[in-house]
Amino acid sequence: MAIPVESFWKIYYYIALFATIVFVLKLVLFATVGGDSEVAADFNSEIDTDCSFNFISIQSVIAFFMGFGWMGYSALKQFDLSQLVSFGAAFGVGLVFMFLTAYLMFLVKKLEKKVKKDKSTAIDQIGKAYTSFAPRSMGQIEIEINGQLSVVNAMNDTDEQINSFDVIKVTKVVDDMLYVVKNN
Repeated sequence: MAIPVESFWKIYYYIALFATIVFVLKLVLFATVGGDSEVAADFNSEIDTDCSFNFISIQSVIAFFMGFGWMGYSALKQFDLSQLVSFGAAFGVGLVFMFLTAYLMFLVKKLEKKVKKDKSTAIDQIGKAYTSFAPRSMGQIEIEINGQLSVVNAMNDTDEQINSFDVIKVTKVVDDMLYVVKNN
């Protein structure tokens, strides 16, 4: 039993409509809030981001269904093509939409600014212990490096306990490790 063409173009239409609405909403959120629900702030940690090319993402899958739906609808309703040809055209256009969206997101991710932190600028700076430090052990501090507030790893350079939120001072930097003392 063959499915009538009337049902097929409605399926394509509803897929296209739903995917377009979701695509536009996600794009608006990306433009206003930031990519991947990240909130921009003047606060960094030492975690690097990866700007690799991800062909399959939520945005690219939504773009696939948007292109698939609109092309399938157009092929059946506007161009009066057969169901098989319209499905092939819809699938091909969906793949093109998916690739273009993934490529554009790759290009946007490449625009992210990667700042090389010169930790030597933190010497003699006052900061705050982010975690507690046992004597001569590692922890994390919150300090301004290159004019940007950052959370970085540090080493307690004394035989004194440093508690969270204690005021600290950076005394030296050795092999990219900050050495701190409690600032009384």
